[in-house]
Amino acid sequence: MKKQIEIHKIDISSNLPLQYADEGIKAGFPSPAQDYLEQAIDLNKELIRHPASTFYGRVVGDSMRDEGIEEGDILVIDKSLELQNDDLAVCFIDGEFTVKRIRLEQNAAWLIPSNSEYPLIKVTADNNFIVWGVVTYTIKKNRRKR
Repeated sequence: MKKQIEIHKIDISSNLPLQYADEGIKAGFPSPAQDYLEQAIDLNKELIRHPASTFYGRVVGDSMRDEGIEEGDILVIDKSLELQNDDLAVCFIDGEFTVKRIRLEQNAAWLIPSNSEYPLIKVTADNNFIVWGVVTYTIKKNRRKR
């Protein structure tokens, strides 16, 4: 299994309020543009609920591409959350970090990729396994490569 994530600490000491369209942005038919933006949003406060236990991870590889998570995307990972069935999580298994969807069963867990080129991984008591953290957000670049 090759390296699938790079982990980075967060820095919440900075404050960068950015203006945003508080009336929403239509994904259907176009609507008149807002003449002014009054509200501001700070992504540190919006995306990070538990600063002491939250990290960023940059995705390496393509095992989650069919879920829209691609190489270079940034994951917001909260280590304080309890894993629930079908969560997206960063896991440590047999010496390697990976990001996968987790399916829980009574005597095993399954790490589920979102790319048919990768196999399901069955986790049993024989594996050295921990759920390192639950992915709460994915930050991605939407500009096409030129």
